[in-house]
Amino acid sequence: MDIATGLGLISGAVVLVTLILMGGELGMFLDYHAAIVIFGGSFAATLIRFPLTSIFHGVPMGMKYAFTLRRITQRELVEEIAGLAEIARKNGPIGLERVEIDDPFLAKGVRYVADGYDADFIRDNLERDRDNFLTHLDEGQKIYRAIGDCAPAFGMVGTLIGMVQMFANMTDPSKLG
Repeated sequence: MDIATGLGLISGAVVLVTLILMGGELGMFLDYHAAIVIFGGSFAATLIRFPLTSIFHGVPMGMKYAFTLRRITQRELVEEIAGLAEIARKNGPIGLERVEIDDPFLAKGVRYVADGYDADFIRDNLERDRDNFLTHLDEGQKIYRAIGDCAPAFGMVGTLIGMVQMFANMTDPSKLG
């Protein structure tokens, strides 16, 4: 997990709740009509902007990798691959079958080597898998950015609707400051 993502979410929530509580009770800032406008409008705009398959692939992948993407350094990766090369040198490709690898992409490549596939087959399949993964990850990023772009606009729409309702129900206009 990228610690900045979690810290950003937590600190943003703490700041908002603190400011709201300093200005009154929390309940007066919560309105389910506004939530329906914001979340429903953002959802509808997302459905309009992206194909359904992109949403089904991109949203869960974006959510998963926003919080769980393990960042491995280049040095760690080189050391792991060097260890695998040492095993293959001592025991042959068959020796790689018993090795447990955390990274699914690397594990798939090592499994191909252990199963005796040729280098072109391995390269083509791993490049295709990488491209598909990056495409889905990019779709998720675009979807979340689009939601972030349109949610504030729907927040303003919710505010305007609330103000119209407030003014329509006001009996004494002289109470306005």
